[in-house]
Amino acid sequence: MNDVSVVTPGDGEVIDLGTARIRILEDGGTTGHRLGVAEITVPPRTAGPPQHRHAQHDEGFYVVSGSARFTVGDTVHDAPTGTLVTVPPGAPHTFANPGDQPLVMINTFTPDLYLEYFRDLRDLITGGRGLTPDAIAEVMGRYGTHVD
Repeated sequence: MNDVSVVTPGDGEVIDLGTARIRILEDGGTTGHRLGVAEITVPPRTAGPPQHRHAQHDEGFYVVSGSARFTVGDTVHDAPTGTLVTVPPGAPHTFANPGDQPLVMINTFTPDLYLEYFRDLRDLITGGRGLTPDAIAEVMGRYGTHVD
């Protein structure tokens, strides 16, 4: 019999990146690494990552509360609470929280490999390097992701 994972509100690995808080809800251990899930909280008036493309995984964003702004190439999409954005491999994208309230999203990764990206960013901070654009792009590259 396979084990079922139940993650309660106080559970999950928390990664604080300063401009975002990531709580890993499914690290791929229950799904044979086919799916990773995280809750991402972004403070008000905060930019997200540089626009980028993933070569090796799909990514989904469900806006739980607040409002996000997604940029896909040159197209901007405002995403209020209840919006789902699905990004296939190769599609350029980024997001931001332009609003006055915290943004909370459920983020999915299929497969789960991109969760290591967040851990690597945390390690940059704890190692004293900081999250410079070059450092972020270098870490993204480890996971088949390229900045546009």
